[in-house]
Amino acid sequence: MVRDGGTNFAVASSVADNVVLCLFDGGVETRLPLPGNDGDVWHGFVPGVGAGQEYGYRVSGPWDPGRGLLCNQAKLLLDPYARAITGSVTLGPAVLGYSVDNPDQPSLLDSADHVARGLVAADTFAWGDDARPRYHYADTIIYETHVKGFTMRHPGVPAELRGTYAGLAHEAAIAHLLDLGVTTVELLPVQEWVPDESLLRRDLTNYWGYNTIGYFAPHQGYSADVRAGLQGGQVAEFKRMVSALHAAGLEVLIDIAFTHTAEGDHRGPTLCFRGLDNPAYYHLDAVYPAFYAYYSQATGNTLNAGDPVTMRLIMDAMRYWLKEMHVDGFHFGLAGTLGRQENGYYLLSMFLDMISQDPDLSSAKIVADPWDIGQMDSYDVGRFPPRWREWNGKYRDTVRDFWRGRPVGLGEFASRFCGSSDLYSRSGRHDTSSVNLITGHDGFTLRDLVSYDQPHNEANGEPDDGNPDNRSWNCGAEGPTSDPEVLALRARQSRAMLATLLLSFGVPMLLGGDEIGRTQNGNNYAYCQDNEISWFDWSTADSELLRFARKLVAFRMAHPVLRRRRFLGGAEASELGWFTAFGEPMTGADWADPAGQTLALYLNGSDDPDLADDGTPMVDDDLLVLVNGWDSAIEFVIPVTAVGQKWKTEIDSYEPAAAAQAPVLEAGERHSVGARSIVVLRGYDSAV
Repeated sequence: MVRDGGTNFAVASSVADNVVLCLFDGGVETRLPLPGNDGDVWHGFVPGVGAGQEYGYRVSGPWDPGRGLLCNQAKLLLDPYARAITGSVTLGPAVLGYSVDNPDQPSLLDSADHVARGLVAADTFAWGDDARPRYHYADTIIYETHVKGFTMRHPGVPAELRGTYAGLAHEAAIAHLLDLGVTTVELLPVQEWVPDESLLRRDLTNYWGYNTIGYFAPHQGYSADVRAGLQGGQVAEFKRMVSALHAAGLEVLIDIAFTHTAEGDHRGPTLCFRGLDNPAYYHLDAVYPAFYAYYSQATGNTLNAGDPVTMRLIMDAMRYWLKEMHVDGFHFGLAGTLGRQENGYYLLSMFLDMISQDPDLSSAKIVADPWDIGQMDSYDVGRFPPRWREWNGKYRDTVRDFWRGRPVGLGEFASRFCGSSDLYSRSGRHDTSSVNLITGHDGFTLRDLVSYDQPHNEANGEPDDGNPDNRSWNCGAEGPTSDPEVLALRARQSRAMLATLLLSFGVPMLLGGDEIGRTQNGNNYAYCQDNEISWFDWSTADSELLRFARKLVAFRMAHPVLRRRRFLGGAEASELGWFTAFGEPMTGADWADPAGQTLALYLNGSDDPDLADDGTPMVDDDLLVLVNGWDSAIEFVIPVTAVGQKWKTEIDSYEPAAAAQAPVLEAGERHSVGARSIVVLRGYDSAV
């Protein structure tokens, strides 16, 4: 921290005998032992040191791999709290804590010229009136994207800004988000990360960024200022991006990977945490502490959120991004792993409740990806504390299966459509606890979901990369095709799933690029593809799909009946009703029919209305949603809902242009709903 004509340096280590601060001026390293040690926090004030100073730490202490102690003063270590990081990591023997010739002995090779360094940063950014949008969850539409991939080929973004924070803040990039109508941008990891050696050997990199080494530092690779030679410029540039998005009315969430770090398993480099206090930062194997407990599988290590040092790091980092960087919230990938406590004991609530109850985090949006990568059958959806929202994988799987013609059951589809009360209501939560998604960064894009039966991840260099269970359907041809019937079916399937997503109760999350038909050429695990496979190709944007997506978003935002803040009362309540295609109320036998693929949902927009944030009633029109999952058109009979009510077609996913020409309908009349499609009717009183 810069203050009083100098900088105070501090770092935690309960295993160190001595900690040395290393200051760098060009090629000269100055070593200063930290004189203070209070509660295992080593600290010291250095006069005359200010912003821009490069630094790191060296730790003297026990080297005893059998007990998980890996102190090695030959290794320059990053400050876990560094606000900015400069330089890069050159993987090789010099960055290994152990001797390549004898892994039981410490390496004597100095790593200073082979690792990144911390950079003292001063907070001089003038935020001005940075008004945060603060959307209620019910009014939130999340857009998940990648800082680099979104703008790397955007024709409206200047070449020197493409792939950067400044590029995302550019008016051309923001214009797309505003035209689409989303409220919240969720960014894949933006904290400093380094590629792992196995990818570099294949001429690949960790494109997604789930290989963190600096939890407080914006990734320098996404900075136009750093690219132009301004060392440390990534901090202010990130803040300018957030400020620009806020000014446009967009919230900013960041994906934050507290599950593991870039140091990998016991064979990996010593860059920071393992050299400072290995047992505090990582889960060690209970029997062989020289190895790591593999709750994070291929990542090689798992952060020990049950240790006070690591817990404080996590909480401090979150507060920093909220208070200093002005982000609006977080997405936690594989959040179930964070529930791992001492010796791997699984106690989900301890860590997650701390975040839920922290007053500094009370205004933040908190979203969990509720899988535990160490136990892929450990899917904790519905088990998170009330303030948390969760990616709903059951919603994803049900919607995918329904539209490809699998017998999921109408009750299952209806439950997911209406907010998954079976998952959330039992713990007193609301439909907005469910973050509904059909696609995310990990998996097929929407275009590929309707174009491929199997993953095509050959470019990854690993034949078994990616999840084989995608619930996808190629619509009759694998991959690119010129067959007009297949292309038309793919377009209809895409529109039907987008319509389902934007009409469902809960918080919709749209994968960036799905609205323009982005493809990854069948790669469903493009984590290592920092190239045209992952980058948005704006030149091939599907304008018709984009137009339909905009209409869906606008329709959702115009109709509060789709944005309820609670679960509706059930099939007997006047707020909603379920009908067969014959216009009759659904019976138990109808719900139990395993082959059922059609249903109609009636939503009463005026009965027992919710209240908006300002306390005014959110009165709306009545809506009738007609769902046809069959591969042929179905004649729906308009049910009796309110006396004298008439219906106008607003949305038709089979043929969007047909909605405007559709006739006004009354109860008892028939309306044809195209194969594998959704029609939305808006009711009005004919007497008015």
